[in-house]
Parts: sequence; C-alpha cells; structure tokens
Amino acid sequence: MAGLLALPAAAYMLQEQEARAAEMERTFIAIKPDGVQRGLISEILSRFERKGFKLVGIKIVVPQKDFAQKHYHDLKDRPFFNGLCGFLSSGPVVAMVWEGEGVIKYGRKLIGATDPQKSEPGTIRGDLAVVVGRNIIHGSDGPETAKDEIKLWFKPEELVKYTSNAEKWIYGVN
Repeated sequence: MAGLLALPAAAYMLQEQEARAAEMERTFIAIKPDGVQRGLISEILSRFERKGFKLVGIKIVVPQKDFAQKHYHDLKDRPFFNGLCGFLSSGPVVAMVWEGEGVIKYGRKLIGATDPQKSEPGTIRGDLAVVVGRNIIHGSDGPETAKDEIKLWFKPEELVKYTSNAEKWIYGVN
C-alpha cells in the first residue's frame, strides 16, 4: 500500500515544484568593474548560491558609456551621474540574473547599503567595500526595476529555465 501512495505524493510534489518555479521572482545583479578587478566574482556568486538562489543568466561585458547611461537613467539629474556612468563602462562587468523566492528583497540585504560605511558586517559591501564610489555590486531595488534591468542587459534566449536538484531541499513541502 505504501508504494501506491508514494507515486501520487511524488507527482503532487513535482506539480508543487513546477508551480513554484513558474512564480519565482528574478532580479538583476551586476558585479561592477572594481569587484571584477579585485577578483571577487566567486565570493559574490557563492553568497547568492549558499543562500539558495538559482543563477539563470550570466555574462561578462564591458558596457559602452551610452549603455551605462541607459542603465542609470533614473540618476541622470544627479551630479555624480557622468562619473557613475564612466565608472560602469571602465572595465568588465559580470551581469547576472538570479531567481528565487524573495530574491529582490533578500538580494539587497546580501548586498548591503549603498554606502559601504553604513553596510552591516556580513553583507557584501560591509565585508568587501570601503567607499561609495567603489561599492563592488549593483542589485535591482524592486520588481519593476528588476524587469527593466534584466530586459536591458539580457535577451530572453540568454536566460535559462530549469529546476535545480537543490530546490526540493530549499522550497520542498514537508
């Protein structure tokens, strides 16, 4: 009898995982030129992976200045806009899309405050950065921003959809 009940339960769990995957949130994360040049790529990737988020898109690019201006369009009236765009286009950037429940909000917590001096220890900026102008990483600040930034940096075919073997251990129903 137990064998007969296992199949429907397994099928139910698979349906639950597929439904959860369909509603998973995505965010855009970029390791800025200072983070790349300092060799912090694997450190940053590992923090998101250890949390349980799934990497669904990654590439390394050197953005042109006009592209950087599109990325930071919401800051165009700020006095630091040109310097910020110049910095983002000054070297390689690792552009990524991460997926998971609450990935936008929790990704921001992993990253820490914009000013590393105000970032908590344990955050990426709190542990690895010193000044605002070299704060290593960018993360989307909300769902609409995430959608816009993902669309700007990635073509749909550059993002993958898959079920990670770890998902049942991260989101599984008990």
